[in-house]
Amino acid sequence: MTLQELLSYTRRAVADYDMIGEGERVAVGVSGGKDSMALLGAMKALSGFYPKRFTVHAICVDMGFENFDREALSRYCESLDVELTVVKTELKKLIFDVRMEKNPCALCSKMRRGAIVNACVANNVTKLALGHHMDDVIDTFFMNLMNNGRIGAFPPVSYLDRSGVTVIRPLVYVPEKKIVSYISKNNVPVIKSGCPADKNTDREEIKKLINDLCRENRDLKSKVFGAIKRAGLDGFHE
Repeated sequence: MTLQELLSYTRRAVADYDMIGEGERVAVGVSGGKDSMALLGAMKALSGFYPKRFTVHAICVDMGFENFDREALSRYCESLDVELTVVKTELKKLIFDVRMEKNPCALCSKMRRGAIVNACVANNVTKLALGHHMDDVIDTFFMNLMNNGRIGAFPPVSYLDRSGVTVIRPLVYVPEKKIVSYISKNNVPVIKSGCPADKNTDREEIKKLINDLCRENRDLKSKVFGAIKRAGLDGFHE
């Protein structure tokens, strides 16, 4: 997938859900993974021609994993002419060494989100863009259904009233396979976090289940995503 194709998905989502206002400063939460790196490139490119002018800022929460390559992330941000803020934390020590969480993902996500939102406030950022894509919406729908007996996903736009920051998800129309293609064809660096729970989570198990179902029904994902939109779940709409 080319940058232009990625931008077509991204611009449509930004426009459909009115994600960005004139003159706003948008922070992209970057972990170094494929999704956030693709989002950073897309948002920087979009800022060059979108009718509502906005600027892009990158914020990374350094968990404290030894193998995380901050320099590679800095170089990529420099290549895009994007300012990078790195928030140093000891979340790795707290979650894995002190608490020794057996299922760390929920706590980790909550604490990382808190750190990045605080950084947004400190940097006068009004919008926080996260790299959740179409497959994440579908995976979350199945996780809520199978684990919690609840129908729902996550919203494309959500306002955090305690901080005044609005979370936006400009990649919600992009299938994960398209992101993989974009990263590969455009030589975008992917930086591993070093997290010991990587690829060993409930979400990965749901992904495997959905991919198995897709072997029998190849357009299952598009059907589920369409159903989420038609039902108006969590702020989605046709």
